[in-house]
Amino acid sequence: MLSEEQRRLLGRFIRSHRERVTPSVPTRRRRTPGLRREELAALAGIGVTWCAWIEQGRDIRVSPEALARLATALALTPAERGYLFELAGRRDPDAPRSEPMPQAPRSVRALVEAQAHPAYGLDRVWNACCWNAAAEHLFGGWLGPDKQKNLLRYAFTEPSARVLLPDWEDRAARLLAEFRADYARALDDAAMAHLVAEMKAESALFARLWDAQSVSVREGGQRTFLHPLDGPLAYEQHTFIPAERVDYKLVVLFPEAGG
Repeated sequence: MLSEEQRRLLGRFIRSHRERVTPSVPTRRRRTPGLRREELAALAGIGVTWCAWIEQGRDIRVSPEALARLATALALTPAERGYLFELAGRRDPDAPRSEPMPQAPRSVRALVEAQAHPAYGLDRVWNACCWNAAAEHLFGGWLGPDKQKNLLRYAFTEPSARVLLPDWEDRAARLLAEFRADYARALDDAAMAHLVAEMKAESALFARLWDAQSVSVREGGQRTFLHPLDGPLAYEQHTFIPAERVDYKLVVLFPEAGG
């Protein structure tokens, strides 16, 4: 459900852009600039009352298809269209799909390589796409030679994860809740759906937690480890999203004082 502020901003945004559109058929008398509300409603294929309610910030839910038609009628730029869907809390059905890359984005690789502390990149299905030597040392059971590189599969099925992560079940549950937030933005992504199906078959804990429907953003904060060689370690985790590929992540672990 949208907040009152979101509804207010959405209404103002649509009205502002409606008033910027030049009518295709000019008329002599126009007391206000741009399109009349009924003209926008006709172009977008929605009711005039519905259009008025949106602009007034009423508590209604607008379908993605109606938003797409409004975006077209208002001649929004890609950035404006993205903002419209963000305000409405909807996913753009016509948003371009990011094609899988053979390797990590250049910006992610460069930042990972520049870090002295553990750092790694994740692709859209949470496979490690790059990492530095410090990360490989910390996550030997995941980023070591000949290891599978999916973070979820490591956390839920790799025995060494239960040793490295002192609060293993809680950490695995948080990872899955964070992944679900990404999953919701890519419901028609076959690779994601395939990964979830495989993980539910491979891990009873994953299946149980997946059915629990918990969702979370990928947050920073303290991460503790019990390393087989270095003993107890404590880091502060920070996650960054590259502007050019928002389906990728850069994760850096900075040592805590005394960690």
